[in-house]
Amino acid sequence: MSTIKFNVNGQPQAVDIDPSTPLLWTLRDHLGLTGTKFGCGAGLCGACTVHFNGSAVRSCQIPVQALEGAEITTIEGLSESGDHVLQKLWVELNVPQCGYCQAGMLMAAAELLKRIPNPSDEDIDTHISNICRCGTYPRIRDAIKRAAQEVKV
Repeated sequence: MSTIKFNVNGQPQAVDIDPSTPLLWTLRDHLGLTGTKFGCGAGLCGACTVHFNGSAVRSCQIPVQALEGAEITTIEGLSESGDHVLQKLWVELNVPQCGYCQAGMLMAAAELLKRIPNPSDEDIDTHISNICRCGTYPRIRDAIKRAAQEVKV
């Protein structure tokens, strides 16, 4: 066991944990942040996507030992009141069906918009590799493109 110190959603955290524990389980089981979902456990589906020092990562693949001094943002930290432009458009455009992948999808989309403020369909298809089993990709793309336009205003 080791004590690992890092910030989550702007709050300092210290966890006494096996250093090989994935960030996903640290967030869910030790910090009670259950918005980040377990999907495949192999870093393929993206349900567990969070921001690690500003970059979208699959939290099931990051050992907590890599977090010392890091800044982590989860879906709970995307906005304090759930009013991030993407969150609002997700609701307005009825993006989720089952909703399971949506936290990770939102985190990936938010990071994409920071890197590419006006993404093309090709940019979205290339950078959003999260899997949506319900197949709402056209609505996801529409929400990302509308968010890009609203942020410019």
